Amino acid sequence: MLNSGFAFSWSRRRLLTDAAVAAAAIAAPRRLLAAATNVPPLAEGETESYALSLFGEAGEREDFKAFGYVNANAPKGGTLVLQPPSGGGGGSFDSLNNFILRGNPAIGVQAIFDTLLTASLDERDVLYGLVARRVRVSADKRTYTFFLRPEARFHNGSKLTAHDVAFSLNIVKNEGSPVYSQLLKQMESAEAPADDVVVVRLTEQRSRNMPIIVAGMPIFSKAYYTTHKFNETTLEPPLGSSAYKIGALQGGRYIEYVRVADYWAKDLPVNVGQNNFDVIRHEYYSDRTVAFEAFKAGSIYVHEESSAAGWAKGYDFPAVHEGRVKRDVVPDHSISSTQGLFYNVRREAFRDPRIREALGYAFDFEWLNHNLMFDAYKRVTSFFENSDLKAEGPPSEAERALLEPYRDKVPAEVFGEPFRPPVSDGSGQDRNLLRKATQLLLAAGCAQKEGAILLPSGKPFEFEIIEVEPALERVTQPFIKNLKLIGVNARIRFIDSAQYKRRLDDFDFDMMSLRWSISYSPGDDLAAFMGSAAASVKGSQNYIGVADPVVDALIDKASVARTRAELQAAIRALDRVLIAGRYWIPAWYNGAFRIAYWDVFGRPERAPKFDPGISSTWWWDEEKAKKINFRGATK
Repeated sequence: MLNSGFAFSWSRRRLLTDAAVAAAAIAAPRRLLAAATNVPPLAEGETESYALSLFGEAGEREDFKAFGYVNANAPKGGTLVLQPPSGGGGGSFDSLNNFILRGNPAIGVQAIFDTLLTASLDERDVLYGLVARRVRVSADKRTYTFFLRPEARFHNGSKLTAHDVAFSLNIVKNEGSPVYSQLLKQMESAEAPADDVVVVRLTEQRSRNMPIIVAGMPIFSKAYYTTHKFNETTLEPPLGSSAYKIGALQGGRYIEYVRVADYWAKDLPVNVGQNNFDVIRHEYYSDRTVAFEAFKAGSIYVHEESSAAGWAKGYDFPAVHEGRVKRDVVPDHSISSTQGLFYNVRREAFRDPRIREALGYAFDFEWLNHNLMFDAYKRVTSFFENSDLKAEGPPSEAERALLEPYRDKVPAEVFGEPFRPPVSDGSGQDRNLLRKATQLLLAAGCAQKEGAILLPSGKPFEFEIIEVEPALERVTQPFIKNLKLIGVNARIRFIDSAQYKRRLDDFDFDMMSLRWSISYSPGDDLAAFMGSAAASVKGSQNYIGVADPVVDALIDKASVARTRAELQAAIRALDRVLIAGRYWIPAWYNGAFRIAYWDVFGRPERAPKFDPGISSTWWWDEEKAKKINFRGATK
């Protein structure tokens, strides 16, 4: 449910938001850049490093050869065929530009661009050198100087220079979608004093995250965009520089990414043992049932199972019994995604948190989990579930110190035990909970008339839930049925992915299912999801419409936290305020990836901590493919 499919990370260079949420400050001082030309010595208070780390040392030494979760000798070759994740554009695409508001971009297109630094999938607080080999930080932590590798190249062989980096940062800030421009608002300037030197200046009121936000931004060719408009949708493959480039495609049906054999950075430690497939192909299906049938037929090679019922009952077919299809559960150490049914609080019906809480009593998780999901899930109760950032029990002394200045601006419950979703009797129609829902609605000024609930304005209480996945109807309909019992008329509407995106961009919805991936060390990236400034910017990810100065203040506190303890206090306090806002009806979480795959792949000894590593670390095994007579084997 709720867009619970994950995007197989076919490149280590993740979506921009992944780089942003991996936010970090500079690592401990390192020795001076060696053998560089025209590089001045370190000034007093300056530091220099091969990595950026949030709270201390990087996990890898400066002389590391490869990440610990890869097979450094993995062979290259073969094809990997995937289905894009369900929801929010997984059913179609009409653009290859992921960085502007318009269009529905193809999955993975952002990863054809290299970045200054790149992430380890074993760490959430560290980035390592890619295009930039080292970074120097001024004493006031406002100026970051990146020293580039002279061998960096775009796919057409042209040199990637500091001028391209500065151009990219500035154009994304000035012309990019609100998601990107908001992330770069604390970047004061980006300049290239030399071909191999980029100097980025941050504002005085910058967050802890900003260095990594900058370092994780895509690098475009300045020359390419002198003859191409940046701010337009297009199906013309743009010029990139990473391990893959765009190959064959058909809008809305499929897109292929082709490995660049002479990729300039293929032998760097951050790339060794990765990017092993010659072709990665995404096949688009508007219906998950049809996509699963394609997997069973071997047209899709790997399938992430988002349905507990599907995992329990859907694999009774010959290829599984014969051992040609394997199944595995890979632990996910990330913060469990914030998923549920989210309100658009801009709507009159949902402005009162008591009304929002009332509707939650009609959502019978216990019945759903037992009858539809084989008791496979736990209930989400926090925006930072399954982590040390989750608010639990009464606030700590550090949390209270952060919350006390806002005592008269937040509900009293913020200073006590955080609210937890009600636990039903599992009947699917808990009368006590439905009675409580009615009481809350009446207390909020609603009225009953002939069995129907009227809003305080006198209008009938009715709303629409938008979805892109018909398979989610079995989850949503029991909720709608219970709402009907208390006099609230809800309906579900299925729309195509392009229309879904447009309606989200315009905040044109009442309620939606949503899954957020929250970073391990969140900071100002949260402002994109719940900051007041984003609430009125169409195209932002503040779909809910959260516009609370207290939320803004706590995000600011999290953004400048310099220790994990400070971050924990700020995020836990924020969690309490968000929970008290009743912005959602929380769903469930699993804490693992359920993966089914045709037995044609080689795999490292272990998966990364924060990603299943399929497209980044697996490889094609021709002998296995021939052994099971797989369609993708060489004839």
